Amino acid sequence: MATERKTALIVCPGRGTYNKPELGSIVGSISSSTSTKIGENKANLTDVLHQIDSVRDQLGQPTVTALDQAPLFKTSLHQKPENAAALIYAGGYLDYLSIDHERFEVVGITGNSMGWYTAMASAGCWDIDTSTRLVTNMAQLTAGGEGAQFIYPIVDSDWRPHQGYIDAVNEQLARFPDELKMSIRYGGYAVLAGSEQACTEAVKSLPRVDDRFPMILPGHAAFHTHFMNDASQQALDLWPQAAFRAPQVPLIDGRGHIWSPHVVDKAALHQYTLGHQVTQTYDFTRAIQTAVKEFAPDHIILLGPGAGLGGAVAQALIEMNWQGLNSKAEFAARQQADTPYVLSMGLPEQRALVTG
Repeated sequence: MATERKTALIVCPGRGTYNKPELGSIVGSISSSTSTKIGENKANLTDVLHQIDSVRDQLGQPTVTALDQAPLFKTSLHQKPENAAALIYAGGYLDYLSIDHERFEVVGITGNSMGWYTAMASAGCWDIDTSTRLVTNMAQLTAGGEGAQFIYPIVDSDWRPHQGYIDAVNEQLARFPDELKMSIRYGGYAVLAGSEQACTEAVKSLPRVDDRFPMILPGHAAFHTHFMNDASQQALDLWPQAAFRAPQVPLIDGRGHIWSPHVVDKAALHQYTLGHQVTQTYDFTRAIQTAVKEFAPDHIILLGPGAGLGGAVAQALIEMNWQGLNSKAEFAARQQADTPYVLSMGLPEQRALVTG
């Protein structure tokens, strides 16, 4: 008897998700699943990776295969912005191609921060050559920007909103109105970015939480703020509107705006991706909340690399009391189902449920 096809929202991870534990995971995932069906077509994952590698080689950059198969994880190599971005994009895109589309109907795709580029590639807005080049180029342009970025919780230990933490964040934003901005709303966390001085002062002033926060994100500039204006303008000059295509699947961006297939204003998509998305707050929380309200997916599938998206997604759902979800404990209990609502491809047992 045929298995009923389930609807799924796809979520693509952003910066910082390919680390030492993920070394070897991209090539390893291909070896366990060499081909998949996308509609009526078969896409060979090995060939896709070879295409990505070929473009990287043309750019004079280490290939994704060489980086992923390196004997040791080296921060100086693997977390160099243009390398980290390529690993995250390639890992996520190959995961998307690995989904069993006979079991899951993709009704929407979104992502966190640079995960927007993976979402664009997965939705068919760019070919492999364009997406690989653009991801590498954007990593170089934004890494050259000024400032810093740090993360701070706005929920308690059970993932419910913590007004004290929220007030503390707002106090620092008000203290440095031109120098410190909300960079990303990331579920139960606020990611703030701004000048080095404002970030340093804010980190000193915020109350410590769990002996971890506030946490400066190493190697990060003031992403999603006006400090990225120059990078944005360079990108708009380098990448023409002609490189963009309408998505084949609805996209939910970092404002919660839905880009529907075949009726997209490509000029607007071009301007958002290389303009607003680069220089303004990326509201990942709103993207998730909009997507589940508008598409009511049977499942949320989190692409790799890594398995770090689950908490932020759950926190976004708790904030809106999605289907009565009100705490970390309740989310954990629901995840005990035979097929959990949130499926992370970075976890082998959940990946098997997605790829078949």
